[in-house]
Amino acid sequence: MSEYPHLENALKHHFGYDSFRSPQREIIIEALENRDLLVIMPTGGGKSLCFQLPALMKAGLTVVVSPLIALMQDQVDGLRKNGIAATFLNSSVSPHQARIREQAIMSGKVKLLYVAPERLLSERFLPLLDLVHHQIGISAFAIDEAHCVSEWGHDFRPEYRQMISLRQRYPNVPMWGLTATATERVRADIIKQLGLNQPSVHVASFNRQNLYYEVRPKKKTVYVELLELIRETEGSVIIYCLTRKKVEELAFKLQHDHICALPYHAGLSDSERSENQTKFIRDDARIMVATIAFGMGINKPDVRLVVHYDISRNLESYYQESGRAGRDSESSRCLLFLSYSDVKTIEWLIEQKTDEQEQMIAKQQLRQMIDYAEGTDCRRTIQLSYFGERFAGNCGNCDNCCNPKPLEDWTIEAMKFLSCVARCKQRFGMKHIIDILRGSKTQKILDKGHDKLSTYGIGKDKTLDEWRMLGRSLLHQGLLEQTDDGYAVLKLNSFSLEVMKKQRSVSIVVPPKEKATFQVRSDKAQEADILFHKLRELRKQLADSQSVPPYMIFGDSTLRLMTQVKPKNKQEFSQLAGVGTHKLTQYGDKFIQVIQGYLQDKSPQKQKYSSLSTNEDISDTELQTFELHKQGLSVQEIAQQRDLRSTTIIRHLSDLIAKNQPVDINLIVPVNKQKKILQVLDILGDVALTPIKEYLGDSYSFDEIRLVKNKWKRKSN
Repeated sequence: MSEYPHLENALKHHFGYDSFRSPQREIIIEALENRDLLVIMPTGGGKSLCFQLPALMKAGLTVVVSPLIALMQDQVDGLRKNGIAATFLNSSVSPHQARIREQAIMSGKVKLLYVAPERLLSERFLPLLDLVHHQIGISAFAIDEAHCVSEWGHDFRPEYRQMISLRQRYPNVPMWGLTATATERVRADIIKQLGLNQPSVHVASFNRQNLYYEVRPKKKTVYVELLELIRETEGSVIIYCLTRKKVEELAFKLQHDHICALPYHAGLSDSERSENQTKFIRDDARIMVATIAFGMGINKPDVRLVVHYDISRNLESYYQESGRAGRDSESSRCLLFLSYSDVKTIEWLIEQKTDEQEQMIAKQQLRQMIDYAEGTDCRRTIQLSYFGERFAGNCGNCDNCCNPKPLEDWTIEAMKFLSCVARCKQRFGMKHIIDILRGSKTQKILDKGHDKLSTYGIGKDKTLDEWRMLGRSLLHQGLLEQTDDGYAVLKLNSFSLEVMKKQRSVSIVVPPKEKATFQVRSDKAQEADILFHKLRELRKQLADSQSVPPYMIFGDSTLRLMTQVKPKNKQEFSQLAGVGTHKLTQYGDKFIQVIQGYLQDKSPQKQKYSSLSTNEDISDTELQTFELHKQGLSVQEIAQQRDLRSTTIIRHLSDLIAKNQPVDINLIVPVNKQKKILQVLDILGDVALTPIKEYLGDSYSFDEIRLVKNKWKRKSN
């Protein structure tokens, strides 16, 4: 790879990063060598860079096929913020604007052109493309969201099937297929349908280590739990619902509770959807309540929480949708609420499909989704095994791993299960295998003569649910396989044989009688300090003045680097990840000025608050809040003066109480309410906020409970 020493320089110059993520460098080199490529890289993994950087380094125009207007506009805006010549042609562009853009393309001023598949293959556009190829040269076709080409993918689009005509028309132009998710079957279909010629296939790990995965049962208190989650989350939130009606109802309830939430679904007008999406992307609204119509191609990096209020239709969609959290690699959460009434809704929708094969596949995919939600194994193990990636388990960042449940040795039961699969010649699904083990007298068993098998009835000591739990765990651990053709036939593999020969033991998680209550983990990394907020304010001002999303100026991760490094000049500023040549020139002085102003104010500020020094670590932002609180200002007044949310101020005061600072809680929570909360705490003990709220009722807020609880805990210690 040393024959391309200039790649890192190009990366820093155009995009501001010093090094590549694995396997970006290898992919880019193969792109520069005009290889056909298939790149499977999860959301937030840097997939776009794999075609954007080669496009800048190769002669000619790179044509990017993209299915959504929002996706095109977002990527083009991001490229232009880095000083890169890119444009798009779609239905949002007027004929006059289109002609201007086409002229810029023909004059060689554009390096990347984003276009929808319908326009690309239209009778009017193909002659223009021929002209570009003849005069300028087409360096490559990048087919983004390539899973759309496959009927086995989760978002099939028939127009993508016509992409193979590009290979026939321009046989010597390299073609790159890129997508965030694809099973082995979908990968093979993409290669076939795009006509890729001996492509180099790169499948990056699907493991998003920064995401915390959790599943909770959907109780009557689900809305109260959701409110608590939103109020304790710093950053943007996406909430997915199954139906338009649910989206509207939930958005209305959140607005009624003074949460800035917007709806998004296909039933809204184009202008309303576009307006709501823009408000969300530009941080003018923090919560988006949406159907799956929202999200594809939305490159908002600072989503900190994705909630599936209803179960998803399949595991691939769930992975994509939940993966919209934490694209900037910062810690984020993904929560799914499981309700069997929602499952019934999806089953009804599946029954409306007219194609029997489609119905079978959809039912199998839903079963896999339920298996994930009910699963007691590590969530990552289940997700990654779906995409054919083995994971050892115990990720330490999901509910099943953070609330470990007892393991039991089920090797004997596993041997029975796998032996039954073998006796049935690997031709049946899980339900039939379990029926045989439990000695059922179904017509199917009798017709097949399976009541004569040696494994018939040897599993009567276990319940249906226990055998199903074992079967799921064997699949998740990679000790058994399942066809994805809708029939879900169980197949043995080399690991299955090791178990059957007593060469490998099998342990499974035994769920407790009651699901453990999630305890919110304290994360100091997410406690924004005053400098970070000042930098965010500057970023928002610059973004609003240029009518672009704030993250296109700089991402949160780059702002946090600024707070850590505190660069004093442009040379130091240029070394930060995410600061390229163009952004250094455009924004460097402004951000350095804010940082240096903060540093000048910091020392006297520390002296001003020196009377508060204790063994506890108190941040600058908490000190500022405390000073205003001592002046008698209300939470709302402090929030307004500091340009922060009220929930942030409550958190400051709550943490100050926990750090034994003399916060006057009587100014915030009425005394009679304090007494009642303290009585409930004495009864329930140190539990999560939700059970306390359920006990007290709607007249008590989470903020009031949090403050009193911290005071109570401090006294108890």
